[in-house]
Amino acid sequence: MNLHQFRFVQEAVRRNLNLTEAAKALHTSQPGVSKAIIELEEELGIEIFTRHGKRLKRVTEPGEKVLESIAIIQREVGNLKRIGEEYSAQDSGTLSIATTHTQARYVLPPSVAKLRERYPKVNISLHQGAPDQVARMVIEEVAEIGMATESLSNYPELVTLPCYEWQHVLVLPREHPLAQKTRLTLEDIVAEPLITYHPSYTGRTRIDNAFAQRHLTPRIVLEAIDSDVIKTYVRLGLGVGIVAEMAVSPGSDPDLVTRPLGQLFGQNVARIALKRGAYLRDFVYQFASLLSDRLDKDLIVKAMNGHVADYEL
Repeated sequence: MNLHQFRFVQEAVRRNLNLTEAAKALHTSQPGVSKAIIELEEELGIEIFTRHGKRLKRVTEPGEKVLESIAIIQREVGNLKRIGEEYSAQDSGTLSIATTHTQARYVLPPSVAKLRERYPKVNISLHQGAPDQVARMVIEEVAEIGMATESLSNYPELVTLPCYEWQHVLVLPREHPLAQKTRLTLEDIVAEPLITYHPSYTGRTRIDNAFAQRHLTPRIVLEAIDSDVIKTYVRLGLGVGIVAEMAVSPGSDPDLVTRPLGQLFGQNVARIALKRGAYLRDFVYQFASLLSDRLDKDLIVKAMNGHVADYEL
């Protein structure tokens, strides 16, 4: 059973059961059309047409049902072709990105801007959520590519690759006593009221684990998903903040001081996620390479095909 047989049956009906005319329309031979139809009938175990000798006379009752099914199949084949045409237009379309607030606010803007320069016909759709939501959006094809620090590698439906490393920093007002120290300890920090991320966001797991291993209980007075919110409450004097290093810069936060905390909480890895087996357009590969020069097309293709393991940053 194949698409050629379906086309031959349809064309025979369109040409009033004249196989010679059907063969001309299909640019093939009349015996070839006749043979293909007979082979389909034999495979189905029914007659699609009644015959007088070698000539087709009419469509049988089961043949009408077959024609209805063939029409549905051919319509869906047409839909598949249109999908292919749409997505093979590699320089246009929409790139849907699922990510967390921190990535969307502080990491993605330069890469998105460069992609738009290279592909001015490509529109960007940003979907923000918690890391688990990012993973689900990629799996459910709401987004083509996801980016987050937590959770992405926990889903077998996803291919994930490390993008870049980052560390947490302590953020505090310039006049705060800890601003005078260049190297902090967990004991220094646990004595302060803390403002940091919600447990499911931006490497919070590492923070909690570091305190737990030292049997310390931090006093977390406020949790948020937004680094800017954390910095706002630090400015109000509610406590000292722990945020991702990319969320603070001297230019935008001249009133705040940062101290690196990688020695206490370790390094975090932001990852990209793609749905396993998905078709990726060229601009998706380009966007990944803009996020990290390690993420070239060859590496991603190998990862999507299961031929590459995680690489070292």
